[in-house]
Amino acid sequence: MTTPRSTKRTMSMPVIAATTAALPAVVLSSLAVAQPATAAPAPQPRKIPATLAAAMKAQAAKVGSVIPAQAVAATLPAALRPMAPSVPDTYKVVRGDTISAIARRFNLDTSAVLRLNNLTPTTLIYPGQTIKLTGTAPAAPEKPAAPAPSAPVDATTYTVVSGDTLGAIAARHGVPLSSVFSWNGLSGSSIIYPGQKIKVSGGSAPSTPAPAPAPAPAPAPQASTGSYTIKAGDTLSSIASRNGVSLSALMSANNVSATTVIYPGQKLTIPGGSSLQPASETKPLVPSSFLGFTYPAAVVSSANENKALLNASPVPSRAEMKTIVADTARRMGVSPSLALAFAEQESGFDQRAVSPANAIGTMQVIPSSGEWASDLVGRKLNLLDPYDNATAGVAIIKALIATSKDLDTAIAGYYQGQYSVNKYGMYDDTKRYVESIKARQRTFG
Repeated sequence: MTTPRSTKRTMSMPVIAATTAALPAVVLSSLAVAQPATAAPAPQPRKIPATLAAAMKAQAAKVGSVIPAQAVAATLPAALRPMAPSVPDTYKVVRGDTISAIARRFNLDTSAVLRLNNLTPTTLIYPGQTIKLTGTAPAAPEKPAAPAPSAPVDATTYTVVSGDTLGAIAARHGVPLSSVFSWNGLSGSSIIYPGQKIKVSGGSAPSTPAPAPAPAPAPAPQASTGSYTIKAGDTLSSIASRNGVSLSALMSANNVSATTVIYPGQKLTIPGGSSLQPASETKPLVPSSFLGFTYPAAVVSSANENKALLNASPVPSRAEMKTIVADTARRMGVSPSLALAFAEQESGFDQRAVSPANAIGTMQVIPSSGEWASDLVGRKLNLLDPYDNATAGVAIIKALIATSKDLDTAIAGYYQGQYSVNKYGMYDDTKRYVESIKARQRTFG
């Protein structure tokens, strides 16, 4: 049964936004953001916590001209640059620390610190824990040399394993990356996942990169196609979304990939129509409002781009996502039944789900919350990747459980935001959300 989705309020750390796949008896709710001026007064005081406003502002800001904080020192004369801190042998973790933050503090490599302490990127650290900063890391197991690829005769396939990339697969089999794209109908923005079958041969090994895949022949010739002139700020995904076509169809029609540079004044062919509809008449993939709340244009635009990318990419089935979430929860020390309850409530295990607040994927995490989750696990997470999406959601659940007075409060924090719950208590819709999660957990128990 298809159910509507809602979005969250905010978090004291980065905000978590969600799309709620509610049971029939559950009443949906939305983020605690400012309502339109015409909306009736809410029965309870609902202020926009500063973290939500900051998160939305950050998503809408253009930061291209800003020098990153970590790069400021490099712009100073050598005599004025701060001296690197001395590196102690060990460091005791305090509240709020992450492995990546500790490594940056002492100018160390995050992966080296992880290896030195026999940790993984998904390991959570805790206050009082002692971390080694110097010493010799255990030797990594030596990878066997890849066998020299032989010229394939018949089409062969490769089964993707965790950590694979299309570039690495192409290099391992001695074929051009462009050929792998062509043989599999993929592009530079395609997401692959463990268990997926990838063709690594097309009958013979090409000696030169294959051209980008040509558009698949239509069953019947189209009368005509439209065209679009690129304007400043356009992206391929936003153009596809605005004109109601899939990103993959737009790229195929113009013989481009997701990494192709486009420029103002360039004309693109829009497949499937004789003329373009005005943007105002084209239904977006993700609406700008939900349950009376309207989200900033930059946030909705980003949500539509992410939705277009997910629509154009292969993703695991709902059953496969269920397995991914459960396995991730076991590995990270969280109850699988609880993680599954969140995933079902938020998206119904749909990795292509994107909300107007730009909550992405199965666990419905917005980009700013994804950054927080990245700090929690000590590596950069890509919310469009199904495994990273599950990791982000489970890491946040684990952190909320560790810092909340009880499980109900932790569950409420994922929906309403920990800061908001602590300051205002649970709203009525939050209480219903908590009961829904607990009911779903019992079904997975």
